[in-house]
This record gives sequence, C-alpha cells and structure tokens, in this order.
Amino acid sequence: MTQFVNTVFNCVSLSSIILLTSLGLAITFGLMKVINMAHGEFLMIGAYMTYVVQNIFEKIFPKSIFSLYYFFALIAAFVVTFFLGAVLEKFIISRLYGREVDSLLATWGISIILQQVARSIFGMQGVNVKTPSFLDGGITIGSCTFSYNRIFILGMVILCMILVWCIMYRSNFGKQMRAVMQNRAMAQCMGINSRKVDMITFSFGSGLAGLAGCSVALLGSIDSTIGQSYIVNSFIAVVLGGVGKLLGTVLGSSIIGFASIGIENYTSASIAKAAVLLIVIVVLQFRPQGLFTVKSRKLDE
Repeated sequence: MTQFVNTVFNCVSLSSIILLTSLGLAITFGLMKVINMAHGEFLMIGAYMTYVVQNIFEKIFPKSIFSLYYFFALIAAFVVTFFLGAVLEKFIISRLYGREVDSLLATWGISIILQQVARSIFGMQGVNVKTPSFLDGGITIGSCTFSYNRIFILGMVILCMILVWCIMYRSNFGKQMRAVMQNRAMAQCMGINSRKVDMITFSFGSGLAGLAGCSVALLGSIDSTIGQSYIVNSFIAVVLGGVGKLLGTVLGSSIIGFASIGIENYTSASIAKAAVLLIVIVVLQFRPQGLFTVKSRKLDE
C-alpha cells in the first residue's frame, strides 16, 4: 500500500511539473498557433533567475530572511521572461504569424543562442539552488513521506491554473484574446487591437514558462539544457489534450505523468517513454484534434 501511495504521489508530482511547463505552451502554441521552440529556454531563464536572486540575497541580506529569496525569485523570473517574450514577439514572432515552419526554425535558432548565452554566463557545469528552509523535510502520514517542495509546486500549479482560467474565461482581455485567436479579422472589425493582444498573450505565456523554471530549480541541478528536458512532454501534453483547451492540457499532462511513472516502475525509463509516445499515437489516431476541441464558427477549423 505504501509503495502504491508513493507511486501515485510521484505521478501527481510529475504531472504537475509537466502541466506548469505546458500552461505557457497552451497559450502560445494552443491559442496563437505559434510553434515556439524557445519555450524551454524561457524555463531555463526562470531557473537561472532563481539562482541569481538566491546569490543576491546571500551577499546582501541577513540569513534570517534568506528563505524569502524564493518569493522574489518568482516575481523576477516572471517579469524577466515576460519582458523577453514581449521583445521576441515584437521583433520576430509578429513577422511570422501564419508561417508555422518559419516560426519553428526561427525560435529553434533563438533557443540555441539562449543556451549558448547561458553557458557563457554561468559556465558548462550545472548550478544548484538552496531549498528555502520552509520547504525542507516533508509530511509523514503513516509510512509515507510527502516532501514539502513537491507539495509547494503542486500548490503553485493549482494557483497558476486558477489565474490562467480567470484571465482566459472571466476577464475582458481573455475574451479579446480568444476572439483574436479564433477570428482575427472579425475581432479587428469589432475594434480589438490585435497587435496588443498578440504581444501580451505571447509575453504572458513566456512568463508562465519562467515560473515553471522556478519550480524546476527546486528539484535538481540547473544547466543550459534544462528546458529541453521538459519541452517535448509539454508539446505532447498540449497536442494530446487538444490545442487551445486548458482542460485538455490538464488531462494531457496527467496522462503523460501517470503513464511515465507507472510504466517506468515495472520496466525502464526508455520503455516508459516509448509507451507514452505509443499512447499518444493511438489517441490521435481516433481523436486527431486531441481529447478536447475548440468550438469555432470558422468552417475551416
């Protein structure tokens, strides 16, 4: 029973990390139809920002408040990646809308550049973030122990989910965003500034990737390729759940997380990855649009 509970907790933990990484993609790729291969590098930037803020706190502030660095790191990671996302959208992405292959190649090149910049600044070796004192240890229930850092990440994912849902479905900007993505010409005729919506939407998705980087920084070493470890599963989760559907992204992330851990426990990591891809292929054979689809009045969608 203990092994089963630990396995389920590990599945939920992995699913939450994939989901947090996928939330930004659900916006930039799912809604905007932009294949951003540099999304993983925004996660990397968020992780490195956590490391930078940690070092600043170590040098300037007293040890008694050192653990508070993580909350400032969350803010810094979101702000920096939001700003970089805005710059990327304004000067590159805005010229590639409707050209999926071009956007893929351009953002792939940007991802390589960002990785090289990270290597130049932080070196080839990985760096580590110190876990805040309030996240040390865990909760023990019976013979099962649930670490505080993974519980914290799970809580952060839930908060981000609520925030994204409220913005997309309960705010005026969310209505404008969905209107532009479903029928740009009609939205412009209604007086919506599509360029402004595009920039804020892409920037917000990039900012979410930065927050994901903060959470990943708590789990292990940070290096220039850390984003590549999550970007594939994130794309799969968005496509599997249904492009443009938030609930689909949640379900897709859960399927990948549970399948990966569950199968890996009885076989190996390589077989688990192959099995996950097989599951995705089978599902998409029967549901090419994913598990959930966006309702639209456009006949060509």
